[in-house]
Amino acid sequence: MRSVSDPPHRAAAIEVQGLRKTYPGGVEAVAGIDFSVAPGEVFGLLGPNGAGKSTTIGMLTTTVRPTAGTASLGGFDVATDPLRARAISSVVFQEPVVDRALTGRATMQLHARLWRVPEARAADRISELAGVLGLVELLDRPVGGYSGGERRRLEIARALVSDPQVLFLDEPTVGLDPLIRRELLDVIAGLRERYRTTILLTTHYLEEAQSLCDRVAIVHSGRIVACGAPHELLAALGDQVIELRTNGDGPSAALEALRAGGIPTGDVFVVGSTLTVPLRGRMPADVIAALDLNGTAVATRPPTLDDVYVRLTGARIGDDA
Repeated sequence: MRSVSDPPHRAAAIEVQGLRKTYPGGVEAVAGIDFSVAPGEVFGLLGPNGAGKSTTIGMLTTTVRPTAGTASLGGFDVATDPLRARAISSVVFQEPVVDRALTGRATMQLHARLWRVPEARAADRISELAGVLGLVELLDRPVGGYSGGERRRLEIARALVSDPQVLFLDEPTVGLDPLIRRELLDVIAGLRERYRTTILLTTHYLEEAQSLCDRVAIVHSGRIVACGAPHELLAALGDQVIELRTNGDGPSAALEALRAGGIPTGDVFVVGSTLTVPLRGRMPADVIAALDLNGTAVATRPPTLDDVYVRLTGARIGDDA
């Protein structure tokens, strides 16, 4: 697995070294993180609400000033050269920012003027993006009449009008229903194939990180606790885990029974009354045989990124979110 500090083989589109943010009162939102993102890569920051993801996005988009460390976009330092860093990037914030009184077309035209996109180029770009993002029939309607998913697609189209090298998506599907979320994920996946834009995505949805991202940094309490391709992170737990939901004497007794049965417990992680045991080539029956299963429910399944997070932090992403 690649270290969080190892740069990609190509020159980095995003370079972050020792980045920190401490707010007044001593609240440390980001506690010294390092990562690089290659051109055309989709990189995810995965973690619960409050982990420091949005603060990191704020620093990279020059809306939050770092307390320490450095960050650059395409070689432009976000603190010392913010205008050029902004010029090559765009962002879709967690909260909607489009003016509901404007039409979709006017929204995109306004963004193009702010980014000094030539008028003819902007018109072509708006038509192209409207087709790609399924907005053709909506462009001349006021945004106030759009559904949540339609507004999200418009915000992404608006952000892409300036043809940015780097696109930031901060929790792009939060608040959307499952069907619309799935449709939007398909749209985002299509964008990276069509435009090869570098995308930094923040999310606390495991399936988003797993399906969209080339690499994922798992963020906990302002720190990156693991980084790698989703399949690499999952491989650390093997092909299958067995989940034991205990009653009676609970996890402590089950751990003792596993040790007595010769099952290594170094990789076992516990949340509440549930133990999760990576099988690592062992048969489930071998683990089950080591336990007195009176009052213990058993399930065998593939590992998830939530398991990786639990193993590293002791809490589920959903519990912390």
